Amino acid sequence: MLTFATLAVLALTTTTGAMVEKGQTAPDFALRSLRGTEVRLSNELKHGPVTLVVLRGFPGYQCPLCNRQVQDFIRNQRLFEGERVLFVYPGPPDNLEARAKEFAADKSLPANFDLLLDPDYKFTNLYGIRWDAPKETAYPSTYLIAKDGKVFFSKVSMSHGGRTDAGEVAKILNPAPPSK
Repeated sequence: MLTFATLAVLALTTTTGAMVEKGQTAPDFALRSLRGTEVRLSNELKHGPVTLVVLRGFPGYQCPLCNRQVQDFIRNQRLFEGERVLFVYPGPPDNLEARAKEFAADKSLPANFDLLLDPDYKFTNLYGIRWDAPKETAYPSTYLIAKDGKVFFSKVSMSHGGRTDAGEVAKILNPAPPSK
């Protein structure tokens, strides 16, 4: 017999696909950017590694932690020169683009950063990070994907907090040389 606590945990972690983890090949996807272009992971990887940051999108309000996380990456954009940074903004298709524009209105994304729209949670389900609960969209996540498509860093927060910041990602992408 399942206890209420077990059922609650199962309800919070149920997604349609298996969660993508370190060491796995990242599933390919194509999403439209807020700039109006199609962005395909396999095309981006031809130029080098990709930092993929999954936001909560619009779960009925603009997520303040998502806002802080994106602003942190923008403030530290010098750490990502020559790197591709993709933010995924999931949500139901109704007004998703308008909500994403509202989210991006006070942000100036550098040319190597893009905000991608994930209507109907196709990407979110593909990566197994759909947070299927009231007022939720996706588990905040960060993936670092090597040029060969392998995930070499994965962090999925099962809460609103616990996200990666720009400094943490930069240290993984450009580790300090060992001291002598």
